[in-house]
Amino acid sequence: MTRPDGMSRRHFGKAGLSLATFLALPALQAQSSRRKLERTRIVMAVGGKASLGYLPLTISEQLGYFKAEGLDLEINDFGTGARASQAVVNGAADVCSGTFARTIELQSKNQWFQSFVMQARTPQIAFGVSVRSMPHYKNVADLKGKKLGVATLGSASYFTAGLVLARFDLKPSDVTFVEVGSTASALAALRSGQIDAISHTDPVMTMLEQKGDVKIIAETRTLKGTIDVFGGPMPSTCLYSAVGFIQKNPNTCQALANGIVHGLKWLQTAGPRDIIKTVPDVYLLGDRALYLASFDQVRESISIDGLMPDNGPRTALRALSSLAVDIKADKIDLAKTFSNAFARRAKERFKA
Repeated sequence: MTRPDGMSRRHFGKAGLSLATFLALPALQAQSSRRKLERTRIVMAVGGKASLGYLPLTISEQLGYFKAEGLDLEINDFGTGARASQAVVNGAADVCSGTFARTIELQSKNQWFQSFVMQARTPQIAFGVSVRSMPHYKNVADLKGKKLGVATLGSASYFTAGLVLARFDLKPSDVTFVEVGSTASALAALRSGQIDAISHTDPVMTMLEQKGDVKIIAETRTLKGTIDVFGGPMPSTCLYSAVGFIQKNPNTCQALANGIVHGLKWLQTAGPRDIIKTVPDVYLLGDRALYLASFDQVRESISIDGLMPDNGPRTALRALSSLAVDIKADKIDLAKTFSNAFARRAKERFKA
């Protein structure tokens, strides 16, 4: 039977089905964005979680954004980035929240790891000299023969210090590097005179600066400061995992990226009161004003959308290969050290 408008019952049925499918697209897209997770329980390693470099992770955890993605996330703090990285390499953790440069270091050892969502687009390191130990400091050349504190050897604080020294033709061997660990031990090392200068993260550096303990001579807490030290954008904190894990668990990694980007979106408009209410009290070091001052110092460095900055991997490789003799730039495949696919999908979803 043919309808007056020339459309048969069969064709009309098809048109109705097409219309219904079109109207259902948003629902279908929503379902596809929440595909079944290959794994819901994930163990994540982190080194020094109270550091502001990991603030997006903390925010997403505290606000339940990972749970909203269907994840049961266990976060283990190993104290340093090196130990956290080793936990993932050894299989004690599935994913690491650490610095992007680790993926390059690991690849140089034929261990293939990949970053899949960024948290910080600068290292958030400041370099300061002790006002007490070096009251007559004039320039970096004065550091020759001095003791320089870093979080750990091979950490972002170590490489940042090395590049600052290189500006004045000083080599790492021209100073004595001292591992000072995280917040409390780092503060004690500087104030007790065990070290003459320090390269470290916030809130350590803001605390020392506010108390008049150090004079800041270089910093990577801002985009400009980072370019001054590294000669380009230097990506820092990210989530990374073994390439094999990412390939086998794409939906799970997408859920992790979604959680981080959701937190980054929240941070774009968060005010001081929001931060204080969300961050665990123990991270505030008993001084809310200090923590907020530290946050203001690094706010610009926090990733906006989780994407790897343009030319960031190349800057990181150049910095690492200039200081680590075992990293050969021409042997590293940068394209395999990161993926923007997960962050791009999360950015689109949350309009970050």
